[in-house]
Amino acid sequence: MSGWTLDEWFVVTLARTIVDREVVFHGFASPCAQVAMHVAHRTHAPDSMLIEGATYAVNPVPAFIPPTGNDLALHRDATYRMRFEEFFDAACRGDVDRMFLSGGQIDAHGNTNVTAIGGMPRPKIKLGGGGGGANISATIGALTLWTTRHRSGRTLVPTLDFLTDLGHLTPAGTREQLGHTGGGPEWLVTELGVFDFVDGRARLVSRFPDVDIEEIERATGFELSVAPDLSTVAEPTRAELVQVRAIDPLGVRRSEFSAQELARRFGSPA
Repeated sequence: MSGWTLDEWFVVTLARTIVDREVVFHGFASPCAQVAMHVAHRTHAPDSMLIEGATYAVNPVPAFIPPTGNDLALHRDATYRMRFEEFFDAACRGDVDRMFLSGGQIDAHGNTNVTAIGGMPRPKIKLGGGGGGANISATIGALTLWTTRHRSGRTLVPTLDFLTDLGHLTPAGTREQLGHTGGGPEWLVTELGVFDFVDGRARLVSRFPDVDIEEIERATGFELSVAPDLSTVAEPTRAELVQVRAIDPLGVRRSEFSAQELARRFGSPA
């Protein structure tokens, strides 16, 4: 196998959270999740149903991922084009199995903030907002969270400045107490490692091989829980790398990473 970069490995790891035959959705401005969905569809999850996050195209076959998520190229050969309200009705009924969510802040219970850093009504930074995520994160079967800014120390935080999308436990109570039917966060993938959720709380289960536990702990704002069988993230296969490079030849996924992360390379020279 030739060498690969962190951004390629990251997308493959995201793709592996998708289970075959799932109905999967990503939100706006989510190139890593978008590429991951197509990689999964072309490798281990051929019977998954992909719903594009801006165009609501079902199982499109784009020639490549364009730089903007609402490009009509993402409608190419789609089996159906959902209306906005159709998708939200399906999500509220529980007919969507998995959604990808990121956030400027993520807490230990998988709650995310994509609204405001610094709190309301006078935030230091106003973010894009949830776009309906607060509603559908309550009812979708499972959530895969991701961030490429874990290392900054400002993303995985003990308390959110604003709660946009729902995790397992909020200040108002648990999902069960609030009557929400969705399963909540199942995975959190960062540029440092992979977390699952045990009893509604993030737990580190694998790390990238060029990162040690101490580094992850320093970057994590909440107490780090570590699985007893902590491993390194499984390497990408040749088939997975081929599909990443085929669907994203422009490297749109790379826009989510800092220069430091883009310099990380693994395996033998490409």
